[in-house]
Amino acid sequence: MADSPLRILTLNCWGLKYVAKNRVERIRAISNELAKFDHDFVALQEIWVFSDYEHVRDNGLKRLPHSKFFYSGALGSGLALFSRFPIIAASVHPYSLNGQPIDVGGGDWFVGKAAVSIIVSHPVLGQVQVFNTHLYAKGGEDGPEYNRAHRLVNAWEFSKLARQAAELGRYVIAAGDFNSIPSTLPMAVIREYADLSDAWAVVHPMPPSISSPSAMEAVTEFGVSADSPLNSYSAGKPLGPYARQFLGKRLDYILYRQPIRPLQRPDDPLPVLHATECAVRFTDLVPGRTFSFSDHFAVEATLELRPGKPAPEDLRDAHSVWGSAPPASAYLAAPASELSTESLTTAMQALAACYRFTRQRARKELTIFALCIIILVALVVGSPYLPHAWINPIFILFTIALSWLGTTMLYEGFLWGNWECNALMNVIEELEIYKRTLETQSGPH
Repeated sequence: MADSPLRILTLNCWGLKYVAKNRVERIRAISNELAKFDHDFVALQEIWVFSDYEHVRDNGLKRLPHSKFFYSGALGSGLALFSRFPIIAASVHPYSLNGQPIDVGGGDWFVGKAAVSIIVSHPVLGQVQVFNTHLYAKGGEDGPEYNRAHRLVNAWEFSKLARQAAELGRYVIAAGDFNSIPSTLPMAVIREYADLSDAWAVVHPMPPSISSPSAMEAVTEFGVSADSPLNSYSAGKPLGPYARQFLGKRLDYILYRQPIRPLQRPDDPLPVLHATECAVRFTDLVPGRTFSFSDHFAVEATLELRPGKPAPEDLRDAHSVWGSAPPASAYLAAPASELSTESLTTAMQALAACYRFTRQRARKELTIFALCIIILVALVVGSPYLPHAWINPIFILFTIALSWLGTTMLYEGFLWGNWECNALMNVIEELEIYKRTLETQSGPH
């Protein structure tokens, strides 16, 4: 039925070709498992291989006839969305910062991590914008916030997109791997500025009174979706202190919010989304195998469509209160939320610290580049005086390695260093303007 609850599932599939273990078997198992559920939206992350996406689409999610595989970056975004309802628009917003080119092991810079979305036409809600995202991975939970500045930039850019969608009169549903536990600054920015409700927190408003939970209780009671001892790929993995203490981390979320717009008629309010169920799925091993479906568990939520409250009687008679038509703000479906002073100050300090660190790193890299040039010149001058012929191959290999190092340091220190500094400065200035606006609005009139 049109007013039936919406069921959403999100899963990081860990599907990087040649790197992810047991990828083919796991994607097939994920597809088979998805076929058992009846969802309205499914958001997948790290599904890098198009044939894997096709297999899930054609076998596991036949009931969701509308889908989109998103392209971004050198290796793709790894993001896909599936919908029961017709897709009328789609978009990709690559994040401006996503690690460093020299961090080959991390790999974030080479992929197109982004905020992607589809706009669907729902028979009751009208336009619904469904987001899927995967934020920058490195950083952890300990230490100063500037270590996670790239993820903070991701969170700010994502928040602006979600808030803009609500301001355009759309319901917003967002899912994905945010690589952040609930208490971190990126999630605070998303909660406060985008005003997105966390389905898990709505359904589980009070923390369980369990002082020493088991691994299964950490999943079922605290929503742990990554680095769980129950996951075969986390069992032998070196974990940080937070994951060891809490038997995993809650990194995967389903978020939602109402639109910000005037109601067409005060006696005909907009429906309200409300989370009634939220659970962690795909916690078992793949049937007949000794490994899990992915290195993350899935998260599933059910959102009810509840009737909104009509405007008060005195507001329905516009002239009795306003003397004319009421202002649009009188009938807002959901008021705008703003960043707290604490979050705003901490974010600006973290970004400024990262800016200073980036400038220092860039200077060091450019110094290394200059040293490489000096050494290469010395090698060219000294090459005719090599005492033995067998030294030539070693000499050539050393020259190639030195040239590669110098070129890399030039790119890292000059091109990428300036790019990163400019991106950080853009966000810092945006937050400064935003802070002045809030101060103006809260000041005396």
